[in-house]
Amino acid sequence: MSTFQIHIVEKCKQNDRQAQMQLYNQYCDGMLIVAKRFLKDTMEAEDAVQEAFIKAFSKLEQYKAEVSFGAWLKRIVVNRCIDVLKSKRQRLIELEDHHLNVVDADYESEWLVDDEITIDVVKEAIEQLPEKYKYVVMLYLIEGYDHKEISEILNISEVASRTQLSRGKQKLQTALKTNKNGTRS
Repeated sequence: MSTFQIHIVEKCKQNDRQAQMQLYNQYCDGMLIVAKRFLKDTMEAEDAVQEAFIKAFSKLEQYKAEVSFGAWLKRIVVNRCIDVLKSKRQRLIELEDHHLNVVDADYESEWLVDDEITIDVVKEAIEQLPEKYKYVVMLYLIEGYDHKEISEILNISEVASRTQLSRGKQKLQTALKTNKNGTRS
């Protein structure tokens, strides 16, 4: 994190409104994009981002610069979006650990998609996944979280995260192959 960035965060900790506005303007658009990946309604996404900023500014003393401010804020935004989804009774389905198979590490790295499939097609296919797979796939493939972080965000075990990612990727690859062959129903 740059010295300039640290300076702004320190000013925000002192309740400097200009610094808070500067930090907000710097991250608002990017955080809105993240929120829209989870919440399809733009107004809900905007509300989630606003609430995440309020929480971030109120909890700024907890920020220790171990990660970039953007990464710290993104985690708050993702957690807020998931809270919104949960409150709408769109519960994430938790699988019992004893029903899960341990995922083969070699399979996890095997992720091949035909070159002619666009990112928009992939995102659309992710949207069609069952919720228990969709959020893990989004957090892993799109947001770049690892299984430990996903398990904390979704309140599931790392084994569940790995298994749901594996199954979600299988369903996603099947959907993309079906889409490519033109036999998608």
